[in-house]
Amino acid sequence: MGHLRAKDLTQPGLPPAAVSDDARRQLRQHIDPAQYDEIRELWKRHSIAEENRDLAGLIATLTDDCVYEIPAWKHRWEGHAGATEFYNGLLTAFPDIHFALTEIVIGPQGVCEEALVTATHARDWLGIAATGQRLEFTVVIFFPWDTERALFQGERVHVSGL
Repeated sequence: MGHLRAKDLTQPGLPPAAVSDDARRQLRQHIDPAQYDEIRELWKRHSIAEENRDLAGLIATLTDDCVYEIPAWKHRWEGHAGATEFYNGLLTAFPDIHFALTEIVIGPQGVCEEALVTATHARDWLGIAATGQRLEFTVVIFFPWDTERALFQGERVHVSGL
């Protein structure tokens, strides 16, 4: 079997870089102002719940089969139980964590945000020993949108500077 080339996967009207089914589907989505408002409002509810440490409110913004992942660290949590485990671990390890939003993009595919994170590393997390030090790092988080259920499918978190 020959090597698969990006040009073999392209379709008319789509850029050659759109090789995954998800990327091609996302590029075909149309912007609906009402859906944009719905996504933005749910993201605001999610963020406010997180800031207030309201796990029930936060979980209510997610599909029951949501996935949380930090791809570079190869960590993944599935479903509401997994999302709860993710947040319990995060908020225990960094009890004073604060996300300062620096960029946000909202569209029919979901939300992508960049934030400056400050936190004290009070407890071990994901195999990283607690230092007790104040940390500052950047995250880019993608919240994929489930159009049919009008909820987020979880978060894909990319960490820089930690």
